[in-house]
Amino acid sequence: MSDSPQQSCFSRHFYPRTRRSVPAAREFARRALRHWHIVSRTDDILLCVTELATNALLHGVPPGRGYQVSLELSGDGVLRVELHDSGDGEPRIPDTTAEAESGRGLRLVDALADKWGVGERVPGKIVWCEFERVGGFR
Repeated sequence: MSDSPQQSCFSRHFYPRTRRSVPAAREFARRALRHWHIVSRTDDILLCVTELATNALLHGVPPGRGYQVSLELSGDGVLRVELHDSGDGEPRIPDTTAEAESGRGLRLVDALADKWGVGERVPGKIVWCEFERVGGFR
């Protein structure tokens, strides 16, 4: 067994403010996970990418702008998903009822990811989530 740390993997892609960008971001993440040989928690990760991209599109990206999705797999098997947008606002889990037709995205991210939060970016913000012990690097 080697004592040297594993190298991290990083991938990012920029998307314009269009409805087609959400499935494209999900496919981008699916390809990265496959390339990095991540097989555990892929459904959870892809759903979180979809929800964060949808939130960026609906609430975080001003007209004429776009957003960036970045994925980083650390040497210790932690996958970090980040969504960078240039919009204002502080993402939060809204108070919604079970019958509400919207407002569940961050609630899903909160339930599925091990951690999530919001970081600063000028202009805008970075909404991120992390998944621990996903493996990879074959």
